Amino acid sequence: MTNASVREFKMPDVGEGLTEAEILKWYVQPGDTVTDGQVVCEVETAKAAVELPIPYDGVVRSLHFPEGTTVDVGTSIIAVEVAGGAAPAQQEAPAVPAPAAEPEKPAEQPAARQPVLVGYGVATSSTRRRPRKQAPDTAARQAASAVQSELNGHGAAPAAPVTPPAPVVPAAPAQRPLAKPPVRKLAKDLGVDLATVTPTGPDGVITREDVHAAVAAAQAPQQAAPADRPAAPAASAPDRPTAPVSYDSARETRVPVKGVRKATAAAMVGSAFTAPHVTEFVTVDVTRTMKLVEELKQDKEFAGLRVNPLLLIAKALLVAIRRNPDINASWDEAAQEIVVKHYVNLGIAAATPRGLIVPNIKDAHAKTLPELAASLGELVSTAREGKTSPSAMQGGTVTITNVGVFGVDTGTPLLNPGESAILAVGAIKLQPWVHKGKVKPRQVTTLALSFDHRLVDGELGSKVLADVAAVLERPKRLITWA
Repeated sequence: MTNASVREFKMPDVGEGLTEAEILKWYVQPGDTVTDGQVVCEVETAKAAVELPIPYDGVVRSLHFPEGTTVDVGTSIIAVEVAGGAAPAQQEAPAVPAPAAEPEKPAEQPAARQPVLVGYGVATSSTRRRPRKQAPDTAARQAASAVQSELNGHGAAPAAPVTPPAPVVPAAPAQRPLAKPPVRKLAKDLGVDLATVTPTGPDGVITREDVHAAVAAAQAPQQAAPADRPAAPAASAPDRPTAPVSYDSARETRVPVKGVRKATAAAMVGSAFTAPHVTEFVTVDVTRTMKLVEELKQDKEFAGLRVNPLLLIAKALLVAIRRNPDINASWDEAAQEIVVKHYVNLGIAAATPRGLIVPNIKDAHAKTLPELAASLGELVSTAREGKTSPSAMQGGTVTITNVGVFGVDTGTPLLNPGESAILAVGAIKLQPWVHKGKVKPRQVTTLALSFDHRLVDGELGSKVLADVAAVLERPKRLITWA
């Protein structure tokens, strides 16, 4: 390529303060032509799975790390040959030699912080690589060389030199199977090659059911095998179990702690041992709220929107915060100050294939009920598709966790770091309840509010919880207290 140079694309900080990311999937190979903005790989951080676009045009010279490698932020991951002269100093590396059998080691990073693609946060620690299997032809050549050396060392006549096998010309890459990121993650966790899965979704898209069906089909021959034949080990341990465990198989499964689960564990430990938690409970008759939900579903203003009890619970909490604004605060340990927020970024805990995440609705306090319904629907859909961005999980001020969807009455939730309160909503069940002096079947639920006792005392926490319960018992208060 005339007047060409090589640019090194570095692992960016795709969130605030992240130090590493795991390469999940490469979408390009050496020799491929790439254009500015083209996605070249998918990486997983402690907060989300993110696709990385290349910021220039050129030809891929080498991929520095294989899939499954955890790479420090600021480390070069791909070299691209571009036309037009030298690249900027912070993006450019010395000319890269022709690709060898092993990936090149990334250039040593200077101690000073350098700008990367998104934000800052270059780590100075070395990159950790997973053990790699030796290529069969390389192992064969090394074994033959060792035998030859042994014979020569004992005076034996030198054997004929071992001729290495002719290089194999790689076949043209097959068309990439169609599947959404959560389905790809599921397949990776279960050790399923998507190229072997028969798609049943629209336009040939592979679904979660297709992946589970492939697993069941692969396990069927093992279950039918004689009892004295040991079962083959699993291809890889999943990040989290996604199917019932068969107790006649392996006695233990080791689950790597990484990604979202690793970040969640660290955050919860920090929360539990930093903020003194207090949890209060209240059981409330929400029959009128359930009736209002059904009425709103028929309202033209809510056509096409997600209307459920969580919508009115969220609105009730927002009303309670407006009546008791000191609950919407955080504790600044360094400054020894309580920071009262005059806005509400409402977090909604969501269970996803990658683990528990808490995206939040920005400025939820300023939204009308239809706007809040639209934001809730978008938040849930994005989380289920595995497309929640790191920015959507930052800056939350108070959170709701709906454990009732699992049939649980309630729980004692732990605070998200940087927040002072979290509301847990239990299952809504038909129960006998005293209503107007008579025992009647009513829709009843239990709410639990955990709060940071450094800045929220029992009186304030009780008022907030009582206000939420009062709104849900008589939702007309949404109007009178607005």
